[in-house]
Amino acid sequence: MIQRISVTKAFSEHRHSLLLDVRSPGEYARGHVPGAVNLPLFSNEEREKVGTIYKKTGPQEALLKGLSFVGPRMADIIRKVSSMTADEKVCIYCWRGGKRSGSIGWLLDLAGFQVDIIEGGYKSYRHFVLDSIDKFNLRLRVLGGKTGAGKTEILHQLAKRGEQIIDLEGLANHKGSAFGWIGEAPQPSTEHFENLLLDYVQTLQPEQRIWIENESRSVGKVYLPDKLWFLMRAAPVIEIDLPIDERVTHLVKTYTQTRIEDLISAFNNLKKRLGGQHVQAALEALEDNNFQLAARIALTYYDKAYQAGMEKRDKSTVNTLYFDKLDPCLIADFLLKHE
Repeated sequence: MIQRISVTKAFSEHRHSLLLDVRSPGEYARGHVPGAVNLPLFSNEEREKVGTIYKKTGPQEALLKGLSFVGPRMADIIRKVSSMTADEKVCIYCWRGGKRSGSIGWLLDLAGFQVDIIEGGYKSYRHFVLDSIDKFNLRLRVLGGKTGAGKTEILHQLAKRGEQIIDLEGLANHKGSAFGWIGEAPQPSTEHFENLLLDYVQTLQPEQRIWIENESRSVGKVYLPDKLWFLMRAAPVIEIDLPIDERVTHLVKTYTQTRIEDLISAFNNLKKRLGGQHVQAALEALEDNNFQLAARIALTYYDKAYQAGMEKRDKSTVNTLYFDKLDPCLIADFLLKHE
């Protein structure tokens, strides 16, 4: 049995045991519903060929070409879906909920599956994501502090104590600086980051306190949605102030578990902002395994950039807390005791 359902019903009212994205791998990579499995009707190359025929010759010839690609794989598609779930219910979407999802839905229906097809497909889902983000009304507490203050570690300790958090750097696969890509998986597109963000925020209680790390407008190559950015800029800030020695120690511990070539590449990318002389000094420090000196040189830029950002905030919303030592457990406990 095939049923067409709205995007609201699909993603607000219930979750399916198996959600299938039948678009091409390239479309899926640019952005997809979190948790969806890619079961492409066409490869990237096949989709391009069918699209070209559609434009030049018309829908009938495009359909015949599509069938020539898909026909030999029909049995494999059924076997793949059967191996993915013991449940007979599946939900399918393509770009606009049209021929691709309809074709796979028809095939799986014949195989005995109960099929839901999302009306409007991924395009409708993206409208749902953007509309939902635009309606965010979150009770945020921004955790601030200069580079190396251990904000992410403190955030995770707050989560262990039952607090709600949004880990933007975790969602973006980036630590938020020129060095932030080191040791991380490839970043999602901004589009897919928005999908991941909404998917996570929907698990939270928006009327209750939510901790979030202070970030610039972008985290690596990913840009924060306007609504979230405005909420963060208006929210109260708890600023963690630590001695520079503590921050340097933390940075060295974080970034020396990787290849020296990655650190060299990151410093070279900082040339315009840090200055050629400082970068050269940092590279020489790395060559001498003097990671502490290299970290201090990097902080000459990042501390200035952080201070410039903080000066744009309403000072009455910033509460600065001084700590002698970076102890995420202790700091998290202190925050909860005095919040």
